[in-house]
Amino acid sequence: MNRLDDMVETFDLLGDWEQRYAYLVELGEQLPQLPESHRTERNRVKGCMSRVWIKAYRDPADPALIRFHGDCDTSIIKGVLALLIELVSGRTGAAVESLDVDELFRRLGLDENLSPSRHFGVYAIVELMKQQVRELEAGAHQIA
Repeated sequence: MNRLDDMVETFDLLGDWEQRYAYLVELGEQLPQLPESHRTERNRVKGCMSRVWIKAYRDPADPALIRFHGDCDTSIIKGVLALLIELVSGRTGAAVESLDVDELFRRLGLDENLSPSRHFGVYAIVELMKQQVRELEAGAHQIA
């Protein structure tokens, strides 16, 4: 994935993990506001210590592509959520399904610098993203 290569390059330029954490916080702050109507139990990530919501929807300009909105109540995971959204938003359902979280962790160094509970939470976020894509692909166009 070209976007992952760009992310790795940016992380490499940042150097130490204090700078990388600050960058993640900054990315999270740039996420567009998640509409209150999308903060439902169906869109809430279970298995994550943080409160995280993710919403998949078809791209209005090209319905073959999937977009995501999301939000989180903790800054680091919100930044990771922003990375995930940037990585897969605007891609096909197949591209979202092929997202390899282990590769993401390894290439960005997140595997060594996020706690095990945060790892579990990120896996849960990605699984909900994939589940919502599968529902959209199956014709369930209204994921409330």
